[in-house]
Amino acid sequence: MDTQTNYEKIEKSSRFRKKTASVITYTLLTFWAVMVLFPFYWMILTSVKSYGAYNSEYIPKFFTLSPTLQNYTEAFTAVPRYFLNTTIFTLVTTAIMLVVITLAAFAFARLEFKGKNIVFLLFLSLMMIPNELVIITNFVTVTNLDMRNSFPGLILPSVTSVFYIYLLKENFEQIPDSLYYAAKVDGTSDFKYLLKVMVPMSKPTLITITILKVIECWNSYVWPRLITDDANYFLVSNGIQEIRENGFGRENIPAMMAAVVVISAPLIVLFLVFRKKIMAGVSRGGTKG
Repeated sequence: MDTQTNYEKIEKSSRFRKKTASVITYTLLTFWAVMVLFPFYWMILTSVKSYGAYNSEYIPKFFTLSPTLQNYTEAFTAVPRYFLNTTIFTLVTTAIMLVVITLAAFAFARLEFKGKNIVFLLFLSLMMIPNELVIITNFVTVTNLDMRNSFPGLILPSVTSVFYIYLLKENFEQIPDSLYYAAKVDGTSDFKYLLKVMVPMSKPTLITITILKVIECWNSYVWPRLITDDANYFLVSNGIQEIRENGFGRENIPAMMAAVVVISAPLIVLFLVFRKKIMAGVSRGGTKG
């Protein structure tokens, strides 16, 4: 009888600890979610307030009873040029980068050449170089080539990535060597094998890299700001500053928030739609065997 009673006490204690741990975990997660999502809520809330209503609030309000879409009308008339520039920059940069990293990853994963491991190790060491140093070098090079205020000047420094090459190489190495040897016996060229076998089998990772690169290009700020001073080549990240200075004005915060919402919406939708593919591609690329 005593043994059964002790067992029931231990079981109840265990359930209580698990329930307490669960409550604490969900409480912390809820708090963290509120902290992360609150800026987005505040951005959207401010964007639907009128200029007069926003300026009349001595104490900021967490809701509005008279929302307006006038700010979005102004935003849609101000950002189309920057949207077009960013779309061109993103699509061309991503397309060229996919070609470059696919060929590089295939060379490191399947081709045999003298000093391959040393070259790849040196290649990975580039990830240790601070980005600021690379930006300075790229700026001097692009300026000497007279490519400032041009799409080639914007695009060329961003068409490769050591991390993406590493990620794709790890994925390529998971494909059995027997497929490669069988293809060579059949007389298949390396390039054809890459296109017909390796690329289709690595599609999840390639989709992940594409999405991440699109997000990276869309959010690019430092390099476009540094290499362009012509508003005709501004991207959305730089266009916001231009709109603030010469468009809506520094005081018209609701209109600025509406422009930020318009610019951020494509990325948010892209991430929500493809979030599972992003996680699956990254986890697959980092799994050996």
